[in-house]
Amino acid sequence: MAHGLAVGVIDAHCHLWDLAVTPQEWIVGESMAAIDRDFAVDDLDEVLATHAVGSAVLVQANNSLAETRFLLDAVVSSSRGHRVVGWVDLTADVEAQLNDIGEHPAAASLCGVRHLAHVDPDPGWLARDDVASGIRVVAAHGLTCDLVVRAHQLPAATALAGRVPEATFVLDHAGNPPSDAAGRAVWEADLRRLAALPNTVCKLSGLATNTTAEAALAVALDAFGANRAMFGSDWPLVRLSDEGYGGWVDSVRAATARLTVAERERVFAGTAQAVYAASFAARAAR
Repeated sequence: MAHGLAVGVIDAHCHLWDLAVTPQEWIVGESMAAIDRDFAVDDLDEVLATHAVGSAVLVQANNSLAETRFLLDAVVSSSRGHRVVGWVDLTADVEAQLNDIGEHPAAASLCGVRHLAHVDPDPGWLARDDVASGIRVVAAHGLTCDLVVRAHQLPAATALAGRVPEATFVLDHAGNPPSDAAGRAVWEADLRRLAALPNTVCKLSGLATNTTAEAALAVALDAFGANRAMFGSDWPLVRLSDEGYGGWVDSVRAATARLTVAERERVFAGTAQAVYAASFAARAAR
């Protein structure tokens, strides 16, 4: 039993990168030294094995189709049954891009798409008509849409999720709560408005270096509930924290300690399985 649970734990948020193929230009400075190198699927599989985690969702970190194929290649190279949240240009011909990706041997492992909206040069990207249209195509293929946003973008994310109710939106890193008290209060109110939409899910990820992680986890779990919350490490970025991967697992375990065993199993595996496995079924039926 992994972490005392009678399920195989799924890490819903991990990254891989080959800096020669998909440069990560945001990795700069001495503070980023722990992640300033290539990370292959073998590196990830070793970490998962060490912490008794069964499989992972490999999430894009670069807005490129080349990286999506790189992540699908990683699925082929591993025996753990990883899944992929890749990237397509939602403002272009999404159908054609998905059909092209469909030729990859691991295409069935593509379970969602994501765009780096938090750093997009267009501050109104989330409100664009062509983005909403692209997400409708994604949803028709049974794929989810991950949302990586800054806290101030939560209202726009909520508007988008309400505008495309047929899509499932997965909020990464609980919407990146700010550290100051006033900012956290606004974040919490906005997070709860997003959580009120039934087509939204939240990842308990990306908070290992956040000084208010404990409080943020409590708010996110209360807002979304165990059935719409999922564990994610944000590896290898979790290496930037003092406690590392194991420490973040412990943090989420502590945050879920008061839940029932069934609810904890939802957070550590069931929610991710339900959200992303549904994508597989939908794609297979097409």
